[in-house]
Amino acid sequence: MNIHEYQAKEIFRSYNVAVPNSKVAFSVDEAVDAAKELGSSVSVVKAQIHAGGRGNAGGVKIAKNLDEVRDYANDILGKTLVTHQTGPEGKEVKRLLIEEGCDIQNEYYLGLVLDRATSSVVMMGSEEGGTEIEEVAEKTPEKIFKEVIDPVTGLTPFQARRLAFNLNIPDELLGKAVKFMMSLYQLFVEKDCSIAEINPLVTTGDGEVLALDAKLNFDDNALFRHKDIVEFRDLDEEDDKEIEASKHDLSYIALDGNIGCMVNGAGLAMATMDIIKHYGGEPANFLDVGGGATAEKVTEAFKIILSDDSVQGILVNIFGGIMKCDVIAEGVVEATKQVGLEIPLVVRLEGTNVELGKKILDESGLNITSADSMADGAEKIVSLVK
Repeated sequence: MNIHEYQAKEIFRSYNVAVPNSKVAFSVDEAVDAAKELGSSVSVVKAQIHAGGRGNAGGVKIAKNLDEVRDYANDILGKTLVTHQTGPEGKEVKRLLIEEGCDIQNEYYLGLVLDRATSSVVMMGSEEGGTEIEEVAEKTPEKIFKEVIDPVTGLTPFQARRLAFNLNIPDELLGKAVKFMMSLYQLFVEKDCSIAEINPLVTTGDGEVLALDAKLNFDDNALFRHKDIVEFRDLDEEDDKEIEASKHDLSYIALDGNIGCMVNGAGLAMATMDIIKHYGGEPANFLDVGGGATAEKVTEAFKIILSDDSVQGILVNIFGGIMKCDVIAEGVVEATKQVGLEIPLVVRLEGTNVELGKKILDESGLNITSADSMADGAEKIVSLVK
């Protein structure tokens, strides 16, 4: 789950992770009032969408007076920002963050991620703040420093100091930088984050270490114990199909292709998308119905896939372990009847009760094409769609 910058900074404040004073605004008048209340000689007007690259897309402006705040707010609110993370369709700006300006001396990058290679949380930092970290990693990887954090001890002051030294943070601000990093790590762990990213982290002329930007992502599986975080969810920023899928405990991500996929298990779903592409097709979605799906859940999954107008065919690829193939087959038949399926449907079943599942499909009288393997299923659906 992703949240807006202003929401992330609210959480930062609760953990004493220093950020500039700011206020959220949903209208031009609110933006001007926020700037008045902040009373800063310089105000920053920032678009709030769930995507990076806002500055390059014209979503971040520096205002030197209230008239400029009004002009910039009027220009950005309601605008569709297209960045490298939004895709060509962009995202409409429905809220702004009005923030006080600060005397920036140096910019840095600081982030916390879960590293699968070490099965640990890693804190990363770079002197190349304000630049996309992917670009730094590609062109100057030696400028990225990492601290692998032991889950038992957590981030130690020694590690934080070493990272601060490597980033060349001024000596007089090392203490503040270490406290900043320790607090950020505490937040990351206690709030079950999957990503915490600050770009840029800045040092200021008046001796502060501040998060000028803030990005937090959270582990969906831990949200049941963070009701306060769930309240930050902005449905306007999410795909309608993904919202509907979450209501039925389905893992769904919309893609740009024309072959809908329904699979049980994230690894199998990834492999299914790969093999569709191998045979010249393009997957329209990632959809994992989970290990214990019911016939009703399968029916809802079908409805979500078909709500995408670009879908011209569907491949169902199920390995029946906990989930039995006959249950999936019943769901497929019921869904096909309910939605009046008119596009090609290929079903590959394997595992528990597979023969019974195939029998249910064969005796349904519906236009369902059976497949004997993943490769056979992918080849058939690509051929039928073409």
